[in-house]
Amino acid sequence: MSGLILQLHSSDSVAVAVNAIRAGDLLNASLSCREAIPAGHKVALRDVPAGRTVYKYGQPIGVAGNDIYAGSYVHTHNLRYSELPDRLDFASAVKEKSGGVEQAGTPLTFDGYVRPDGQAGTRNYIGIMSTVNCSATVVARIARHFQNHSALPGNVDGVIPLTHQTGCGIAAGAGMDLSLLRRVLTGYLHNPNFFGWVIVGLGCEVNQASGLLDDLDEAVRSRIHTIGIQDEGGTTKAVDKGVSCIESLLEDAGRIERRAAPLSALRVGLQCGGSDGWSGISANPALGAAMDRLVAAGGSAVLAETPEIFGAASLLLNRAANEQTASELRAKINWWRDYLESHGQQVSNNPSPGNLAGGITTILEKSLGAVAKSGTSTLQQVVSYAERTAVQGLVFMDSPGYDPCSVTGEIASGANLICFTTGRGSTFGAAGAPTLKLASNHQLYARMADDMDVDCGAVVSGELSVDEIGETIFETIVETASGRKTSSERLGLGEYEFVPWSLGATV
Repeated sequence: MSGLILQLHSSDSVAVAVNAIRAGDLLNASLSCREAIPAGHKVALRDVPAGRTVYKYGQPIGVAGNDIYAGSYVHTHNLRYSELPDRLDFASAVKEKSGGVEQAGTPLTFDGYVRPDGQAGTRNYIGIMSTVNCSATVVARIARHFQNHSALPGNVDGVIPLTHQTGCGIAAGAGMDLSLLRRVLTGYLHNPNFFGWVIVGLGCEVNQASGLLDDLDEAVRSRIHTIGIQDEGGTTKAVDKGVSCIESLLEDAGRIERRAAPLSALRVGLQCGGSDGWSGISANPALGAAMDRLVAAGGSAVLAETPEIFGAASLLLNRAANEQTASELRAKINWWRDYLESHGQQVSNNPSPGNLAGGITTILEKSLGAVAKSGTSTLQQVVSYAERTAVQGLVFMDSPGYDPCSVTGEIASGANLICFTTGRGSTFGAAGAPTLKLASNHQLYARMADDMDVDCGAVVSGELSVDEIGETIFETIVETASGRKTSSERLGLGEYEFVPWSLGATV
């Protein structure tokens, strides 16, 4: 409409300020701005009476809390959350998008570490896992030995410690927290980014190492060493034993070299954090375009963060492969409604303060941007948190919106690479999978250059299309899967972001 604002859909009642707008600035031939609007925030294109729906992306993002006049600033003072009418319909005739992969030069393989079970890792790690918080210090000291004193073989990407705050003080047997923790831990043990493991326990905890081993495939179990601190005779001896076990694994892991693996072995976890008003316009849809290419090439994308898709659930339901998949997604959404209410919270408690400062006003608006990360392909399956799946294509994994917890579940479910979009800025990294961070705007990319990998701001400026940036992201994903280091890897981020979801009581 002008160089000042961007209208995303012809039916929208708001537009987005490309840069900060001053009161009196002319928005189009017949509309001037009534008040100052920050960049990335919304301005009304027409009058919206109190109680009437406000539209962005061609979708409802809330209702007017009072009369909104054309040219006015639209945010928390005059736009409020409102439950949408039931639009959770189901369309069975959705066809999977096949564009993109047939373009000249598009790679169909990446150079990965092919495992005996046919999976392929984007990295070749040795992992050290604590069964319980009581063994966390021993795990950290074993890892520190290799960070401070030992040169790793060239084909080994790191010795990764995974520690957590639980493993005891929880119900034994069929307890909810124990089963959820074990699902996460066994998922990591199976993840193809790891060649082998050392599992360290205290000895008397609820989460015994033997319980983890019982749930493992034989090919994985053969590359695992277990250590009991009490059995070894204390901290010092346990650390020495752990160092020795790691050294034996490193010798074998160092012999493995990267070789061509099909893109069907690539499973990308999708996340957004520190979102702003540009996230749903640039970085998220561009990541979606990249995922359409990956899915068309046989790869998989894992969308998560259930509380952040409430306002756009219908867009996913209409892409479900069958009625069962749609029903399972509805069930997850309904569970979260009940869960939040039982803790005195509401769906509308989201967005976060940073989201609000960046121009996002309601969970409906935030959800539309969040779902855009998944692209347009068919939703093939809905799985529980950290549940492993072999299904190819787009998968939805139930998880909280808290990024470290959600990514932990995605890696446990088999993700061997993470893509993380951000508008306000993020320093996230993941232990166990390289994390690409995609900036929604030029200013963020320049301000936090050390932490960002791809600048999606060219969509905002109009220099490039969403699809063109999507192609760049897809190529960067393949390069990263083949060994290119991400910003978070170069900074050494990820050791403290392993956060298994905990639901039950601590006793």
